[in-house]
Amino acid sequence: MGMQLREFAVWARNRKIVATLLMTVTLAIGMLIGTVISGRVGASHPAAGVGGTPLAIPDPVQLSNAFALIVNKVQPAVVNVSTTQVIEGHGKGKGGAQPHSRDEMGPQDDQQQPFQDFFNRFFDFPDQGPTAERSLGSGVIVDKKGFILTNHHVVDQATKIQVYLNGEQTAYTAKVVGTDEETDLAVLKIEVGRDLPAAKLGNSDGVQVGDWALAIGNPFGFLQGSVTAGIISAKDRGNVGQQFQRFIQTDAAINPGNSGGPLVDMAGQVIGINTAIITGGHGNEGVGFALPSNTAIGVYNQIISNGRVTRGSIGVSFTEAQGSNPIVLKELGAPYGIVLQRVEPGSPAEKAGLQSGDVITSVNGKPVHNGNDLVNPIATTPIGSTVRVTYVRDKKEHDASLTVADRTKIFPDRAGNGGSSDNGPTPAEFGLRLEDLGSDRAKRAGYENMKGVLVTEVDPASFAEDIGFGRGDVITEVNHVPVNSVAEYRRNVSGLKPGQDVLFKVLRRTGSDQFDTVYLAGAVPAPEQ
Repeated sequence: MGMQLREFAVWARNRKIVATLLMTVTLAIGMLIGTVISGRVGASHPAAGVGGTPLAIPDPVQLSNAFALIVNKVQPAVVNVSTTQVIEGHGKGKGGAQPHSRDEMGPQDDQQQPFQDFFNRFFDFPDQGPTAERSLGSGVIVDKKGFILTNHHVVDQATKIQVYLNGEQTAYTAKVVGTDEETDLAVLKIEVGRDLPAAKLGNSDGVQVGDWALAIGNPFGFLQGSVTAGIISAKDRGNVGQQFQRFIQTDAAINPGNSGGPLVDMAGQVIGINTAIITGGHGNEGVGFALPSNTAIGVYNQIISNGRVTRGSIGVSFTEAQGSNPIVLKELGAPYGIVLQRVEPGSPAEKAGLQSGDVITSVNGKPVHNGNDLVNPIATTPIGSTVRVTYVRDKKEHDASLTVADRTKIFPDRAGNGGSSDNGPTPAEFGLRLEDLGSDRAKRAGYENMKGVLVTEVDPASFAEDIGFGRGDVITEVNHVPVNSVAEYRRNVSGLKPGQDVLFKVLRRTGSDQFDTVYLAGAVPAPEQ
């Protein structure tokens, strides 16, 4: 038995050795075949990328991060400017732009409207009457005290101007410090009670064509805080706006509502105030214009110091395209310059002997090659100071010293400066027209058994309209004090101070004989100064 076990063990060991040997030989043959096949394939199809340099994945963070840092720095200083203009003599069928959604009627107002129409017809109020047109733009805070730069056309003829800070829903009533129509700039002031984030204005003379730029604003009024990127397409672009407007052109998207917002460089400084676009009627087409920051700084400094912009003049007129014609200049004996078409009577130019047909070739020793070379140094010279002018007449050169005068006095029809207005609401009235309930009209409308005062008219863009008053409302209390006549109402509101909360208890008609109690409230507005 022991002999048989030993023989079996030897047999098993020999079988294991044979199996291992067979497996090794099989693997060796397989590797040899694979090598041969691989060699043949490689001979006919070389391995891709052999001898090439591996590509590196670029860092995607640098450019976008730079934009984000700039936006985080400047965007808090960009504001939404909402203006309201009361238009006389327009009815309900008036076309044109519609109010922004913030100013549209809510569901309760829609529900009330049929009863206001009934009230208007019953009282024989005509459909034609004052209406409020609303528009929206942008602005940029340039002083932590609440001074804002925007466009003149954003606030022009506005009855009321409200400013919304970035990310806030509170409306701050803005005062117009001053405007300059000739550069389309305006300075506003809001009172917030705290320091505000202010953007820094840069030197627009350092801007180069091809530089990156960001435009920040509120396109179409409701897309607050939108940012677009582009490049500087051109500098010193004229023949787009008025005489004193030489623009920075950019292809950063600028749309309606962006007006007054900042154009920002890669240092996070404001280099322009977005002002205009050229479009075929389809919105932004990559051609936008910003007034250079250096121009804006000069206008701003004059407005906050004097309330208006004063420009110097010597009283001459010219047409640049005709007055700088090289053939004309050659025949007049001038190497370059601007040919005068008119000299205003009594102006500094006339007093110094200049005449139409003279060619001005230099101002204060600097050559005059275009209209800006002539106008700008004179416009920025303080009133009463002198400038030295070189001109050519009859092919002979002459010099003259002229005392600069106020341009608005020489050309009063071209003056476009404005200051603050007195169009604001007064705390005593709030834009409400009232009648005693004992009047014949109130009795005919079914108000004879009620106590209070009847609202017969609500002025557009007034405090009363803002907090929700409508025609036909009956005021029964002011700050919990009952009122039974217009005289009592006026006594109650006469002591209210700007900023003080005021609460009105109102009865509002919801049916022929049904009235709801409504509470309307707000902070007493400050009158414009």
